[in-house]
Amino acid sequence: MTFEDILYEKDDGIATITMNRPKVLNAFRAQTVDELVAAFQDAWADRSVGVAILTGAGDRAFSTGGDQSGREAGGYQGKATRSDTGVDIDDLHSIIRNIPKPVIAAVNGYAIGGGHVLHFLCDLTIAADTARFGQVGPRVGSVDPGFGTAYLTRVVGEKKAREIWYLCKQYSAAEAEKMGLVNKVVPAAELMNEARAWARDLLEKSPTALKIAKASFNAETDHIHGIGTLGMASLALYYQTEEAMEGRNAFMEKRKPDFRKYRK
Repeated sequence: MTFEDILYEKDDGIATITMNRPKVLNAFRAQTVDELVAAFQDAWADRSVGVAILTGAGDRAFSTGGDQSGREAGGYQGKATRSDTGVDIDDLHSIIRNIPKPVIAAVNGYAIGGGHVLHFLCDLTIAADTARFGQVGPRVGSVDPGFGTAYLTRVVGEKKAREIWYLCKQYSAAEAEKMGLVNKVVPAAELMNEARAWARDLLEKSPTALKIAKASFNAETDHIHGIGTLGMASLALYYQTEEAMEGRNAFMEKRKPDFRKYRK
């Protein structure tokens, strides 16, 4: 497969997958998600690969989530997908969790919205000291009703997860490390070297033991797949409302959304 939205490299047992849309802070569209899934599928099938690293191009962003410029009433623009929302994000979430090899997120800048979800679904997260974390869903008329909410609770606790989603604040790398959202913070210039060092360390471990450990960790939260399927169907209906489009339109017009009238 020829990639347009991502970069994909394999070297000495490490697959590096880079979201490559720096002009839009590595926001993803349907094509981006398809390419990410294809890269993870290749890393899964390649027996010479033992670890995958997910990162973003440039020094400003890991990913800022779904590209709002491609969002319309009913979902995101693009080819027909299995998802009601127009982006097969469930497939990407599932393959990050299910690939029987550790996945390291190397967060080089903003990890916001759907990009934030991608990093904490990875097995491990190394963050640059310049990284920023947070959600924006309720601000732009969206939400992740699956792993993005339910699994975040397992990572940082329910009170903190609700704060992150309800208030849409941003958090520094140091704050993210303190709440258990990332494993380690390093100077930005050392990020990829540190991620590769962790990957090389993992390559020295038993691949079968790591595979079993990952499956065991996942077992407790696999029921979120069902919740997410229901939630995404509801989200597709919500995207068709004026309320949801007010959030999207306000974002594109660089103004504050006015949701007050929808509380009547």
